[in-house]
Amino acid sequence: MAKTSVLVTKASGEVVPFSEDKLRASLERSGATEKQVNEVVGEVSEVLYQGMETGKIYKKAHHLLRKKSHSNAARYKLKKAIMELGPSGYPFEKFVGAILEQQGYATKVGVMLPGRCVQHEVDVLAQKNSKIILAECKFHNKPGVKCDVKVPLYIHSRFRDVKNGRTKYGDTEIQEFEGWIVTNTRFTVDALKYGQCSGLMMLGWDQPARDSLKVRIGRAGLHPVTCLSTLQNKAKAHLLKNGIVLCRDILADESRLYQLGFADRLVTKVLSECNDLVKNLDVPLD
Repeated sequence: MAKTSVLVTKASGEVVPFSEDKLRASLERSGATEKQVNEVVGEVSEVLYQGMETGKIYKKAHHLLRKKSHSNAARYKLKKAIMELGPSGYPFEKFVGAILEQQGYATKVGVMLPGRCVQHEVDVLAQKNSKIILAECKFHNKPGVKCDVKVPLYIHSRFRDVKNGRTKYGDTEIQEFEGWIVTNTRFTVDALKYGQCSGLMMLGWDQPARDSLKVRIGRAGLHPVTCLSTLQNKAKAHLLKNGIVLCRDILADESRLYQLGFADRLVTKVLSECNDLVKNLDVPLD
């Protein structure tokens, strides 16, 4: 059976032809060598069957790539790793805060702000000089889920209430005010239309095309600890519970791993994978 004739099932339930080109491109973007890509694509192609779920294809490719390179497998896993920051959205909010900090903003997570009419809880507040960003984070721990138009409609009304209710933040006169919606998945067409029309920054997994969430992560080296293939899920959950969300957090203070009870040998493996992940920050991500 020709590979192009195999139909696969996406997380949304949509049935589409299998694309070897897309699989190959995603592996290349992880930093895999040409030889590694060819080997993984070849082995995945051998197990394809009609109706196969794309999630199973991903798991097979990830498993094969992990045998060849932990750090490349970690990059390949990025989208799923973000979903594993749950089930609550708080680690994702910290993650978004880290993205803004990388751009020079001072951030706070979970801030109560008075609006003109009522108080609002803001997921992430970011300040740089006289500019303020209020970011609402929409975290999803399942693939195929999109933010529909109700999300920007609701967020826009809250944003306007806060904006109309203040001209200062602390002692700083606010000269520029931005509202952001950040999701680890995607927006529907109507959600994007309304958000863009109303002046909201719509930051999704692949939106905007050249400055999306996945691009910002790769550019800044903000890989979550859930990417790590050297750790079991229980150990990753232990790190998140103790406020360690990013691989760079581990590199900044490796003593925290020892304090949390990680054995010397495991610490060495984790540090090696973290270093490999962040040393090549120009690697584009799928």
